[in-house]
Order: sequence, then structure tokens, then C-alpha cells
Amino acid sequence: MSTAVENIAAAPEEADHNRTERLFAAQQSKALSLRTSTAAERIEKLKRLRQAMFDRTEQIYKACHADFAKPAPEVDITEILPVVMEANHAIRHLKGWMKPERKRPTLLMFGTSAEVRNEPKGVCLIISPWNYPINLSFGPLISALAAGNTVILKPSELTPHCAQLMDEIVRDIFDEDEVAVVQGAVETSQHLLGLPFDHIFFTGSPAVGKIVMRAAAENLTSVTLELGGKSPVIVDKTADIANAAKNLTWGKFANNGQTCIAPDYMYVHTDIVDSFIEAMRKAMTKLYGDQSRMDSNPDYCRIVNDKHYGRVKGLIDDATQRGARVPMGGVPANDDNYIAPTLLTDVDRDSRVLEEEIFGPVLPIVPFTDTDRIIGEINAKPKPLALYVFARDNDFIEKVLTHTSAGGSCVNHSMVQFLHANLPFGGVNNSGLGNSHGHYGFKAFSHERAVVRERFSLSFLFLPPYKGFTRWFIKFATRWLS
Repeated sequence: MSTAVENIAAAPEEADHNRTERLFAAQQSKALSLRTSTAAERIEKLKRLRQAMFDRTEQIYKACHADFAKPAPEVDITEILPVVMEANHAIRHLKGWMKPERKRPTLLMFGTSAEVRNEPKGVCLIISPWNYPINLSFGPLISALAAGNTVILKPSELTPHCAQLMDEIVRDIFDEDEVAVVQGAVETSQHLLGLPFDHIFFTGSPAVGKIVMRAAAENLTSVTLELGGKSPVIVDKTADIANAAKNLTWGKFANNGQTCIAPDYMYVHTDIVDSFIEAMRKAMTKLYGDQSRMDSNPDYCRIVNDKHYGRVKGLIDDATQRGARVPMGGVPANDDNYIAPTLLTDVDRDSRVLEEEIFGPVLPIVPFTDTDRIIGEINAKPKPLALYVFARDNDFIEKVLTHTSAGGSCVNHSMVQFLHANLPFGGVNNSGLGNSHGHYGFKAFSHERAVVRERFSLSFLFLPPYKGFTRWFIKFATRWLS
């Protein structure tokens, strides 16, 4: 999603490694007692966190605006709503999730009973990004608490106002031996990754995900990696053009394109390219107003800092220097990290904007006629976190879904898969490892412990000495009972 522990500015204060180690030791002790925590005790914690979202709404608005001019309605939709929804879903279903799952015996295990118990993993580390700082910190925290764990939360220093507010919220509603926030930059993250956590939940870039996974391997710590990549869009000639333009305009330019599952590049059928670009212009005007005055529109977010502004600007400059046209948007002179919603056409295939994750309000359009060719191009790249298809032709939709791989997909919409509480959210290979949200998030922070109870099974027939009937029974079981 975003770069959480690499190439970032210095932390506002020196990392306090002594405090970190003290917190870790205290949480290790507390985690043992939480193994027997009840659903009611866990739900009470979730309710406190949910209430904090309502009690601190105005402060959340101010923090998000101070960090990257995020408008209050967008904060409601993308920061507060997902956290409240995640808490509500866990509160409603937690008792059921915690019950042991009975398993029927196989033929070979006849005479036994079996169950799977979901046990807390223990002390967990959550390293969260800057692009949705509240959502992507407290969402995983809800899953970790629902599963009965203790948590150290490391928010991004690139959104310092949000990080400080989350620190205050956590201090107000939790004891630090259960949940604690540790602020800092690279050194802090490196120190945390050296500790023997029982689980690490990281949201960030694939490059940093590899660093996290290598560090986790030193302690054989399990990981959930929510990463990113280049999420493709395919707009077929059978698509509802106006609907596709509206949904893609919102999906791409919300949060100024700084979203891990935002459409990253777009294949549009040659027959509809011109009409689609015109539909995007109309959708943009309807959602955000006239583009000439959009830099003063309070509903349009900003790039998080100068560094990322320069990076996104560089992608546009590289593309235009290679001959790309800009039918909409561009980079006007400004002093507040403003980049207009930008479409690029005639993009050279070697342009950086088609190779690097954009993570900004820039959408390159690649015309196509041959579906098999673009499927091949998508499959030649690392597997994306999301893939979007716009079409009315069900055969076309099924062909794309069947012959590609992605963490998740939407048909005739974009990004809403994140809000579906009954679906897993996660990547595949380069775009992530493991799932989150709802029951899947609960399981990510749980160990599935297998328990078998002996009643009157035939296992004694496998014991030595291996003679006569015992040898015959082993052969029989291998052929007929396995």
C-alpha cells in the first residue's frame, strides 16, 4: 500500500528501545492470561475502540486534514466507517468464531472425535501505513483483539498528527500491557522487527514486505502482508461507459490515488477510447467540479509530502517526454502538493508509469483489441492486489477472471471489495500473503489448534510386532481406509 519503513523522514523523537522492550515483556506476560479471555471480555474492548471513533470524530477530521488535506466526508467513508463496520461485524459474530469447530472423523480415524480450536497467537505487531492511517491501524487491531492477543502498534511517521491521535486514543482506552502505540521511523521499525513477536501484520510496499518477512524468519514468526502492486482495469466495448467512468473516477482519485487497490493502469477497447475519455471528463466534473478550479476544491485530497509529490510528478514527466498525451489533468504550479486528476494516452510501453506502482492521481490508458494479448501482459507482471473488469458480456468477464490471478476483483465497480465484511481481503505473492477482515482477520491472528480425542479407535491394530494379522491390517487400511 504505502512505504512504511523505508526511505522516510526522521522520527519526531529518538526511538525509546528500552520502553519498547519493557512493553514487549509486559505483553508477553499478559498474553498468557488472555488465552482464557471470554467473548464478552473481548467484545467490551471492541466496543471501547468503536466508541472512540465517535467520541474523537472531530479530532480525526483535523488530524487527517493536517497530514494531507483529507476532506471530512472522505475521512468518514475511508477511515471511520471501515473501523466501525469491522468492530460491529466482530461484535456480532465473535461468539461463533470462538467456538471449537467440530470435524467428522475419516474412515481411518473412526472411533475418535476431533475439533479445531482458534487460540490467540500471543504478542502481535501491527505496522501500519500512512495512506489510510486510522483505518489500516485500527482495522487489524480489531481482528487482533477479537482473537485475544496483545498488540504493539507502529503507525507511520509520515502522518504524524494521525499517529499522535491514535497514541492518545490507545492510552485512553487500553492498558499498555494489552495495546500500546510505539512511534518512530526506520530505526524503531527495525528494532521492533528484531523482537520475537508471535505474529506480524504489515501493510506497505512489496519491497518493504520482503524486509519484514526476512526479519520475521529469524524468529519463525508468522506474518500477514498486505502489499500492493499495479492493479489493472479492463474496460470492454460492451461496458456501460458512463457507469465505468463514474466508478473509476471515484476509485482512482479518492484519497488522491494513494490507495493500494486503486486502479493503476487501464486497458480500454479501441472502439470506445475517445468516448470513454469524454465520459471520464464528465464524471470528474460531476464529482469534483471544474478542473480549472479543482485545486481549491475541499473534497480533493493532496499528495502526502514533497517526496511523494516529486515521485508522482516524475512519472508524468517521464511519460510525456516519451510522447504521452495528457487529455485531462497534469501538474500545475503549486505549493501544496496538488496534482490534478490526470489521464495519459499514447503511453510508451517502456514508460515508468506502466512499470512502477503509481500511488497517485494518474491513470494511463492503453487501447486494446486482442483480449488474449492483454491477459498475457497482465500475467507477465507480478500478481496484483486487485483487478477490475467493466463489461456487459458475461463470457468476456469470466474469461478475464478465469485466466488471470489477483488478490481480489470487482466487476463493474472498483475498490468496494474492501468494504465487504464477509470476503477475505488480501493479496497473492507479490501483492500480499494471508487475508484480513471479518472472520478472515480473526483467523489471521489465531492459531488453529487441532485436537483429537480417543474413544474406541482401531489405532492399536497398527502397533508392533508387525506380524500376521497386523501386517494384513496395515495393508488393508492403506488400500481401503486412507
